[in-house]
Amino acid sequence: MTTPNIPTEEQVLGWFDSLSNWGRWGDDDELGTLNLITDAKRKEAAALVREGVSVTCSRLLVPEMAPDVTSIPPLHYMVSTGESAPSEGGGGASDFIGVSFHGLTVTHLDSLCHQFWNGKMYNGKDAGLINNANKAGAGAIDTVRNGVVTRGVLLDIAAVKGKDWLDAAEPVFTADLEAAEEAQGVRVTEGDALCIRLGWYKRRQEVGAPTAAEGRPGLHAETLPWLRERGVSIAACDASWDVAPSEYPYLGLPIHKVGIVGMGLWLIDAANFDEVAPVCRRLNRWDFMFTVAPLRWHNATGSPVNPLATF
Repeated sequence: MTTPNIPTEEQVLGWFDSLSNWGRWGDDDELGTLNLITDAKRKEAAALVREGVSVTCSRLLVPEMAPDVTSIPPLHYMVSTGESAPSEGGGGASDFIGVSFHGLTVTHLDSLCHQFWNGKMYNGKDAGLINNANKAGAGAIDTVRNGVVTRGVLLDIAAVKGKDWLDAAEPVFTADLEAAEEAQGVRVTEGDALCIRLGWYKRRQEVGAPTAAEGRPGLHAETLPWLRERGVSIAACDASWDVAPSEYPYLGLPIHKVGIVGMGLWLIDAANFDEVAPVCRRLNRWDFMFTVAPLRWHNATGSPVNPLATF
């Protein structure tokens, strides 16, 4: 693999402008790169369903504290149970579920109001629109009320590198993405969902939850022009996209910042591709119909999701 041309932080900051999609689909646009999913793209995705096999791309939600839980762990309380069911006649059970989904452990979709830069969110909307009184007053998750249906492409970076999982703080460069395309005989095209397997969920299951100090693998900022050029509509990773720790101290998380704020790119963090990858290998195909239906939660900054790959 050729040595990547590592951009300076100043260059990456310039990508807020040169890679920007502000105004591309109108001044009032709140869908960003989801505009790249056309009716024709959805028909193309549906035509990929030939086996009738559907596979989850989500992690299991577990209500427990762990070293990589960055906020409140998921909550799960039983409101009524079978213990109180009458010995005769009907009964039922119900529960309460609460989840602080942004972070490293819950599979979730970030809406375009999740990130700000210089007081603005995607398409130049003011960050002040996100407040306690009105919640997410623009760019909220309910803009995706019709869900996402498109062609998904899985690039198994860990397998192509001959690893069970990438190391903590290991970056993924454009050359790695293209090497995976070549090895798997697939190509990411405009409107596709890009699914990246780094093996990080498998690592968590087998080794244990990593600490924040360990860092995590992810895409390097160098890949941002490639994501824009290929026309990725929504991107899912089994880590949290940005390699950590960041080598850009001022910018912090370039994929989240430039991607969401500048490009309007929808990101799914903490996905799980350990169940999908074996199906791809068995069928010898790395594309599928990819569907995501976030909760239609009014004025929220994202949603937990269970993305599906259907072959």
